[in-house]
Amino acid sequence: MTPLAPASLPPVLALLPDEAVTKYLGRGIQSGRELPPQVALTRACAAYDERTAERRRTAPVRELLDEAMRRFADDRYAADGWLAPRLHATLRMTRAEAADGRLWNHLAMVVAPDYVVWRHKGADDAEGPGIATAARFSGPHYTQTFSRLWWAAELFRDGDDYRPVEIACRIQDVLNTTMRLDVVDHRPTAQAVIRVVGGLLDAKAARPGDRVNAFSAAVNAAGSTLMYDVLARDVEPDVDELHDWIRDGAGEAVDWDRLPEGPYDGRVEAASVEALLPLFERLGQEAPLRRRKTAGADGEGREVSVPAPRSVGVSLVKPSDFA
Repeated sequence: MTPLAPASLPPVLALLPDEAVTKYLGRGIQSGRELPPQVALTRACAAYDERTAERRRTAPVRELLDEAMRRFADDRYAADGWLAPRLHATLRMTRAEAADGRLWNHLAMVVAPDYVVWRHKGADDAEGPGIATAARFSGPHYTQTFSRLWWAAELFRDGDDYRPVEIACRIQDVLNTTMRLDVVDHRPTAQAVIRVVGGLLDAKAARPGDRVNAFSAAVNAAGSTLMYDVLARDVEPDVDELHDWIRDGAGEAVDWDRLPEGPYDGRVEAASVEALLPLFERLGQEAPLRRRKTAGADGEGREVSVPAPRSVGVSLVKPSDFA
């Protein structure tokens, strides 16, 4: 069954409270058999101020999502790597603005509920049609359908370069697990993680998702005893360049066939990434694997796993490693 699409779109995005999503979201909507009640949801929304609304036009976003569903009709998982940088470059905003979950609620419930179902709907079974879980409509930044893509692009881009984002999105566990870690807020750590992930892909390693989960757990545990920002210096991004980028192109359509450019707010110093790589490569090699979980209700179990319950950190890392 093809998920239902809204018959008409509001001209700009708005802010939809979590309570409204909880009130109106049901299995009919989650399975794509029903549309959310657009009138009731619109009444529950708070509007952006006029200046911000100019940067929140829905048409370019909706066109981007329609193109993703067309291009990746045969492999919905592959849509993430194509869509994440383009969504980020279309919805240009600060991290503070992106942290407002009401924006993503509106996009999921009012503008593109059909995309949520298309991307995350689980398989039908004897008990009934598959659904997209509620957290895909309104949930944490690493779970909600659109927030997870925007934040993947924000956390893993290297300044204006979105190529690391494409690598990050090729293994679902980077979005499902690695993005939950506070350590990826440190830009050299994020880039070093992607270097290791890229190495797994280049080597065509077996069970790459399992390895990413185990590696992420090891990086996080090591980071509890070591300060990555001490080992690998990071310079503050250029806030003026970020705001210029937001002002100059927010809400505009991006090229579908060429990777967009992010803000010129500064790339990570190569020396900082290189300082972390020996440690991270060792963590990737030594982190133990564990049996996979079964697939979840939204069909995301293709490469889902659980890291083994082993303490890493001091036992794997010594000050002499960085002498």
